[in-house]
Amino acid sequence: MMDSRKRNLRMTVAYDGSAYAGFQRQAGHLPTIQGVLEERIQRITGEHATITGAGRTDAGVHARGQVVNFFCASALPEAVLQKALNSLLPRDMAILSVEEAAPDFHARFHAKHKTYSYRIYTGPVRPVFERNFVYFHKYRLDYAAMAEAAGLLVGTKDFRSFQAAGSAVVQTVRTVNSCLLTQDGPEIRLAINADGFLYHMVRNIVGTLLLVGNGRMSREEFEQLILAKDRQKAGPTAPACGLCLEAVFY
Repeated sequence: MMDSRKRNLRMTVAYDGSAYAGFQRQAGHLPTIQGVLEERIQRITGEHATITGAGRTDAGVHARGQVVNFFCASALPEAVLQKALNSLLPRDMAILSVEEAAPDFHARFHAKHKTYSYRIYTGPVRPVFERNFVYFHKYRLDYAAMAEAAGLLVGTKDFRSFQAAGSAVVQTVRTVNSCLLTQDGPEIRLAINADGFLYHMVRNIVGTLLLVGNGRMSREEFEQLILAKDRQKAGPTAPACGLCLEAVFY
């Protein structure tokens, strides 16, 4: 809620989500991104601040460009607050920028579109040092078929087939501005930009693209799946570790 007596501060945050139970604060003692940020802000400013994030990333999901905002009465300059927070945050989290935003700025509701990436490692041996940031798939994939299918997602469509089962969201139409698959050696990377994402949408898209890459679903079947608006016809949910919130645009 907007508070005219306080500054509205906007921060860009990067984090390795491997050790966290997601972004959103939870009951109990499970570590979350929001919980850690709020606790460190309170230690520095003496105020309890409620963090609002642009995206509520799940357990194990990473971010290079998560955007958050919170209200704060502290007069600390933005650069000083950034330095102080980075000195207290754990090594798997960093504040990339801090700036004062308009009083009515809302990190989630004012976002115009976001970019997520998903990394798949297809080598014969698991990647030891990248294990927390890629999904290891040791079998060969038909990259060309997957890239062609990914291109079918671009546009304004009903993505109900890729929404997590049991989600309460009713409006499932989203606009995908770009959906690009690239390959670099053993790694296949999906980059998708859209005006919004349904719960588990990207991970369900990846799980279905893997069916295409394994030869278990044709391009035509993938296209029909989009039109079917039926989650049961899509592939399994890909693991969280390969997913990263790259950027939020306003």
